[in-house]
Amino acid sequence: MRARRLVAVASVALGLVALSGCRAEPGVAAYVGDLRITEDAVTQVVDDLGAKNPRPTATPAAPEGQPPAQVPQLPGRDQIVSVLVLSEVCERLSAEKNYQPRGQVAPEQLAQQLGLSPESGYVRQTAELYSCLSGVPTGAPVAPTPEEMADVVAAGRKAGAIPADVPDDAAAGQLDGDQLRTALATRKSLAEAVAAYDVTVNPRYRPLEFPVLSFSGNAPAVSVPLGESGSDAVTNVSTPEPLPTVVPEAAGETHN
Repeated sequence: MRARRLVAVASVALGLVALSGCRAEPGVAAYVGDLRITEDAVTQVVDDLGAKNPRPTATPAAPEGQPPAQVPQLPGRDQIVSVLVLSEVCERLSAEKNYQPRGQVAPEQLAQQLGLSPESGYVRQTAELYSCLSGVPTGAPVAPTPEEMADVVAAGRKAGAIPADVPDDAAAGQLDGDQLRTALATRKSLAEAVAAYDVTVNPRYRPLEFPVLSFSGNAPAVSVPLGESGSDAVTNVSTPEPLPTVVPEAAGETHN
C-alpha cells in the first residue's frame, strides 16, 4: 500500500474579486471571506487543461501480455474549485501567521504523478498549493476513532482494494499508523482554518473536499471538508494487496 502525504501549496488569485452583496450570487463557485471564486475562473482552468492536455482519439494497443494503458483523467470542476479555495485559505493563513513553506513541489514533479502537462495552470497552482501547505503546522498526530477507521476500511472494500479474505480488524490494524494519524491532524488543522476564513461553496460542488492523504492511483484516504457539507460524504481509501505499511509518496513532509 502506498500513500501520499499532504505536503505543499500556493496563492491563487485567478477569479478572485471583492465580494459585494449576498453569498449566493449567480456565477460564483465559492466564497472565501470577502473574495469570490467565479465560475468563469473555473472554466478558464478547464479550458486550459483541455488545450494543454489533448486526449488521444484512441488508446494505443498495449504490448502482448500487458494490461491496456490507462489515459489520465482531467480534473473535474469540483477538484479545480477545491484547489482554488484551499489555495486562498492557505495564502491568508500563511500571511497572518507568517508561515513559510518547508518544501517546494515542482510542477514537473506533480505533472508526472498526475499524467498532465507541467504547463497546465491547474498543475502549477496545485504545486504551489502543496508548497504553501508544507509550512502549515499540523500539531500532534490524531488517533482515528472507531467510526473513522470503519469508514476507511469500508471505502477500501468498496474500491476493491482490500482482499475479501482480510478481516476488518486486520485491515484496520495495517492501515492505522503514523501516516494516517498525521493526516488526521492535518485535516483538523486545515478544517479550523477553513472555518476561520468563512468559506461558502456553491451547492453544485457540495460536499467539496481536498485530499490530504492518498493512496496509489490518487484515491483519497483522508480529506479536509471545504465549506458546507451539503450531504454525507464518505472518506475514500484504496489499498492494493497485501496491505503493507504506508509509505510516503510525495515530496516534502508534514510537521508538528
